[in-house]
Amino acid sequence: MRVHVVSDVHGNAEDLAKAGEGADALICLGDLVLFLDYADHSRGIFPDLFGVENADRLVELRTARRFDEARDLGRSLWVELDVDRDTAIEAAVRRQYAELFAAFPTPTYATYGNVDIPRLWSEFAGPGTTVLDGQRIELGGLTVGFVGGGLRTPMRTPYEISDEEYAAKVEALGEVDVLCSHIPPDVPELTYDTVARRFERGSRALLDAIRRTRPRYALFGHVHQPLARRMRVASTECVNVGHFASTGRPFALEW
Repeated sequence: MRVHVVSDVHGNAEDLAKAGEGADALICLGDLVLFLDYADHSRGIFPDLFGVENADRLVELRTARRFDEARDLGRSLWVELDVDRDTAIEAAVRRQYAELFAAFPTPTYATYGNVDIPRLWSEFAGPGTTVLDGQRIELGGLTVGFVGGGLRTPMRTPYEISDEEYAAKVEALGEVDVLCSHIPPDVPELTYDTVARRFERGSRALLDAIRRTRPRYALFGHVHQPLARRMRVASTECVNVGHFASTGRPFALEW
């Protein structure tokens, strides 16, 4: 059995269409939407609406962790644009989802990232795409569990939930052979982004489940440039499957 795994697609539909080649299935760990590309400030929903100069400023503020000023900038830009914020963003997300879901091969098993909008996925997921969150499947004789979304942060991305709600989804999986999530377990080497120079939020519930149930693998994304891409926790191989938006390459898992 060969499975390809991607995460943090962020609008890369061209490479996504090829990500399942040579595999029996594709697993996607979320973050399909591209709101703002921190490497290329001309790409994404934000610069399409407000221009590259404002995108430069927003990235500068967020990178400096001046989140209140970043939110003030966003509010002022929406006032100047004089359109309904939710309507404009949803229309842009729908355009991205239409292209990205059409690129998924069959079969694809997918869960949400923190920048995704779960309520829209059912409109775009075709019969070859199975969406899972707090659920498990059997794949090639192994049990694979999925936990979508992220934990609450000052960034306030669309699908951030409380620690308690997240932990309940992890608990609902029980023992699995492969634990798939968007965010990593709460291990410093796995949560620190070396380019952004900050710790992203990892899940203590995931870490506790790994130590308690010892799956073969824990697969995740979210941290684009991690200090460590893989390490063992107890007997579990923990792997950041990579920033697919920039690499265009899936992580391959065989058993």
